[in-house]
Amino acid sequence: MNSDDERLLRGRVYGHDPTAPEAGPLPGHHYAELVGGPLDGLLLDITTVPPEARPEGAALPTALSTHGPEGRSLYQPRPTAPSRWDWQGDLR
Repeated sequence: MNSDDERLLRGRVYGHDPTAPEAGPLPGHHYAELVGGPLDGLLLDITTVPPEARPEGAALPTALSTHGPEGRSLYQPRPTAPSRWDWQGDLR
């Protein structure tokens, strides 16, 4: 990934086409900022994730992981700032 790719990813919602209207945050939704790793700077829509399930984090499919298109990146909420989810590593 080069710096142009990184700029394109910042400030948009994970899983959405960057040119789509929903690529940015939507009113009434709750987001976690992904910190570190290949999805750094993206926002993860956690609106439908019950608060009690959020501490588990998420393994997010991404071709940007160290395992390529088959990989996932693991993110978990930061204990001191639950709206920021830290990268824990990549999974196959």
